[in-house]
Amino acid sequence: MTVRPGAPQLSSAGARFAVWSPDASQLWLCLFDREDREVRLPMVRQGDGLWRIDAPGVGAGARYGLRADGPYDPNAGFWFDPDKLLLDPYATAIDRAFVYDPALAAPRGQGRDTAPLMSKGVLESPLPRLARQPPRFTPGGLIYELHVRGFTMLQPDVPEEQRGTIAALADPAVIAHLKALRVSAVELMPINAWIDERHLGPLGLTNYWGYNPVSWFAIDPRLAPGGLADLRATVTALHQAGIGVIIDMVYNHDGESDISGPTLSLRGLDARGYFRHEPDGRLINDTGTGNSIACNAPLVRALILDSLRHFVTEAGVDGFRFDLGPALGRLPDGFDPRAPLLEDMRADPVLADRVMIAEPWDIGPGGYQLGRFGEGWLEWNDRYRDDVRRFWRGDASTLGALATRLAGSSDIFREGETRSVNFLAAHDGFTLADMVAYAHRHNEANGEQNRDGHGENFSWNNGVEGPSEDAAVQLARRCDIKALLATLFCSRGTIMLTAGDEFGRSQQGNNNAYAQDNAISWVDWTGRDTDLEAHAFALAALRGSSPELHGTAQLADGDVEWLDERGHAMTVGQWEDPQRRRIALRHRSSGFAVCINGSGEECRFLLPEGEMLVPPRAVAISPPAR
Repeated sequence: MTVRPGAPQLSSAGARFAVWSPDASQLWLCLFDREDREVRLPMVRQGDGLWRIDAPGVGAGARYGLRADGPYDPNAGFWFDPDKLLLDPYATAIDRAFVYDPALAAPRGQGRDTAPLMSKGVLESPLPRLARQPPRFTPGGLIYELHVRGFTMLQPDVPEEQRGTIAALADPAVIAHLKALRVSAVELMPINAWIDERHLGPLGLTNYWGYNPVSWFAIDPRLAPGGLADLRATVTALHQAGIGVIIDMVYNHDGESDISGPTLSLRGLDARGYFRHEPDGRLINDTGTGNSIACNAPLVRALILDSLRHFVTEAGVDGFRFDLGPALGRLPDGFDPRAPLLEDMRADPVLADRVMIAEPWDIGPGGYQLGRFGEGWLEWNDRYRDDVRRFWRGDASTLGALATRLAGSSDIFREGETRSVNFLAAHDGFTLADMVAYAHRHNEANGEQNRDGHGENFSWNNGVEGPSEDAAVQLARRCDIKALLATLFCSRGTIMLTAGDEFGRSQQGNNNAYAQDNAISWVDWTGRDTDLEAHAFALAALRGSSPELHGTAQLADGDVEWLDERGHAMTVGQWEDPQRRRIALRHRSSGFAVCINGSGEECRFLLPEGEMLVPPRAVAISPPAR
């Protein structure tokens, strides 16, 4: 193919637009003035499904959309409806956030013109060329997952007008906190323009997380009123502080949902090309959200790669985390780590050195792919999360699994280098504080009768479900969090901490707070547990100064020894003892040791370098003198 769609091109003469829609009978470019009056300009088909138009006199700041006519048969994948204004898939900015309205989903001939309801694309002047630099993040560091809005809405040191925006992340107070934690890179939950799911409005809720995208280029104006320039400025400020930026991308589905969903962009242009369908024409739903993107179709691959390059070349981001990552490698016969899109990412000159992180599971066939993304990819390791939680909960026969996770999960990543992203909590699930305060989910605020969210969280409540004024319960919970944090910071490979877990953030037991744009989800800076925070800062400083902790090479018997509390090598019988709760990991070359006491009594560990008294349910670290 010699022609392809792309972002609108501006010149002194005007603007050129190119849009893909092979089955359409006609496309129009729709221009809107300040009073929202519309001018429709017919586009011209130029072969291979591409439509083009040159618009003289159209420049930066112009607002526009698309309309498409053609066959209408949703059951066969045809959704053409000239009453539906569509967002250009390559639009790099929009004039306002998307708001769901039932008219956006009305069948052809039964609805009204949707232009007044739709966000319009905005033409942007190119930013100055950005010098290319290597990523600030390297595997083995600390990734800090955060929601742009919730992380700063209650941050008292950030100017009020900036709170809840990408610009707030560049505030000196925020950067100081990140540096105290020795954060290697922040991982921003989705910042692309998104739309609410249709069931949320009647419940009085909105989509807070943003995992329901309409655009893969445009940043949601609620998070970046200044658009791409805001992101670039913040990335620059974080880079100057030595902190990388990773953004969470959602390519597995879009916000047009199932057959009853709205027509916003891809669906109205080429639903059969952009989405995966069953042989009988029904939408495939490997995501649980209504549709599945055909990521390995040639034009979709091009769109995805172009959007990734856009954020690297225009904003300087260091890498990407991919929601429901198996979608990127899914072919008709299943997941393939050498699928065309994944191979393109590895070979692309702009993307090849970027950080690539997979959430290696979805609900589609063969959807669990932990350990299979291969060279160049890091992967969220839910086995780490669950095994560490189960050990500290007190489950029997968990010591061996704990040791494997501490050493880099060689049973999963067999290449000699661990590609594990070790984490205990993420945006999806309990916070770290709730993990030790709730044995069950409490999602009533979501309006789904507490049926949503994970049912098994390997959590525990220390005797009381939820908040407690009992000092003993509070102390037990704080000790548990400290032990969990110490385990995380002493683990081999990359580690990830979710914002606020370092100082005891709670979501009141809600483990699926995707629709809670309120105090349930926002990070409470004034009520934070400063004792826990100091503990996390100390762990971060120790990890940062200890090469034993932040390498990525798998730990082998020649590197470390596993000792019991008497300083003897662990025996087979001890490894297999279902009730054993004590172990020490000692690095042979330096004597650096991590002593883990998961029992309810204090324990004296006799190490070659000396004795160490470890309180009950605690981790103690014996670094060597350097």
